[in-house]
Amino acid sequence: MNNNIDKPRLIHIKETDSTNKFMQMVSQTEELPSGSIVWADFQTAGRGQTGNSWESEAGENLTFSVLLRPADVPANRPFIISEMASLSVKYTLDKYIAGISVKWPNDIYCGDRKITGMLIENIIQQGKITQSILGIGINVNQTEFRSNAPNPVSMTQIAGRLFDRLSIMEDFRQIFAGQCERLNNSGFDAIHRDYFDALYRKDGYHKYSDTDGVFEARIYDIEPTGHLILERMNEILSRYAFKEVTYID
Repeated sequence: MNNNIDKPRLIHIKETDSTNKFMQMVSQTEELPSGSIVWADFQTAGRGQTGNSWESEAGENLTFSVLLRPADVPANRPFIISEMASLSVKYTLDKYIAGISVKWPNDIYCGDRKITGMLIENIIQQGKITQSILGIGINVNQTEFRSNAPNPVSMTQIAGRLFDRLSIMEDFRQIFAGQCERLNNSGFDAIHRDYFDALYRKDGYHKYSDTDGVFEARIYDIEPTGHLILERMNEILSRYAFKEVTYID
């Protein structure tokens, strides 16, 4: 067997509309191993969750998509993919800057500002997730953000210096491989515990808003489906899907 077939590839391109779309196209025409990455210097139509756009200056940041073929993830446990991907980014950024957390469901924050966004697209066959494409955008060396996004920040804004994007990418690849090993060895509970420990505002009561108004609550749990469980100060539990509740600053 040719060992290169099993080795994840790093495909670096100058520009594409979407690395997720590019990865979908390449994976349909080539035998790409799990863990392969398409990295673009610029995306003309980068997307975040629920169709939000992702602002990124050409050549300044990391905008890439990872191909994942999990060994045994049931269709009713899709959020484990989001958890392991979030941890992979957090642990990568932990090597460079402090104060990194995961804002449910899979935004990566430094303090109270967003440094990474994600878009995960799964394929389900015969009751299992057979393929995921993880679109990830990390703000690295961008010094100014012009969109109406409320709270973006970059690594260079935090640290006051420039970073080598390839070094960050190589760190991510190594850390992601380790998280994949945990995933494929049925380490779901351990991944979930680590994800919960990494959550933004996981301690204490904070302000949130839903269709009934503003309230105070603490994070009680995250279900395997990805639903957020909040416990209000009167001990009543509320269950939310993404976009059904908003964090209040």
